[in-house]
Amino acid sequence: MALWRLYYHLVWATKERQPLITSEREARLYNYIISKSDELNTIIHAINGVENHIHVVASIPPKISISDFVQKIKGSSTHYINHLYPAKDMFAWQRGYGVFSLGSKQLEQAVTYVKNQKEHHLNKTIIASLEQDNHDDDPPKKYYL
Repeated sequence: MALWRLYYHLVWATKERQPLITSEREARLYNYIISKSDELNTIIHAINGVENHIHVVASIPPKISISDFVQKIKGSSTHYINHLYPAKDMFAWQRGYGVFSLGSKQLEQAVTYVKNQKEHHLNKTIIASLEQDNHDDDPPKKYYL
């Protein structure tokens, strides 16, 4: 088995930034994502968000591309939530995602930031570069935690 230490801070939003991650759905959604990540042999260090987007700090092995990981998580979690709550608003994720690579020294800071998402949004102490809308056509920008 190869040795790897890869850390990523991922962010993606609900379709049209609608408030679809309700308190009723949140725990089940996050637990599902953690379970699916375990199936993919990835590690979720932290997951949290607000009603219209989530943050995930994950370790993804090099045999899985980041885009495949996100696609599998987003697709299967949409299916899961819509079958769990069929009469509610249709759940969907927006196209695209943000990804930021982390060094091992940044991991703890990223985990803390994600675990405190609700407080950051409430107190307006967010890191703007991690919270902005993502657009597939925008050129990459450099961001630092």
